[in-house]
Amino acid sequence: MAVQKSKVTRSKRNMRRAHDFLTSAQLSTDATSGELHRRHHITANGFYRGRQVLNFDKNVPTVE
Repeated sequence: MAVQKSKVTRSKRNMRRAHDFLTSAQLSTDATSGELHRRHHITANGFYRGRQVLNFDKNVPTVE
């Protein structure tokens, strides 16, 4: 079993944990629809960088 050589102080523990936090997602606005989306991801409509990269057909059956 691993046993530490000496006690880690609150200061040293907190300094180690200084970078252990979550950052908020970076959002961009689409040029055509003005919709917010995550950076480097397509929008819900299938647009990326102002052009449509996916065409969502409404006649496609869904898998249940």
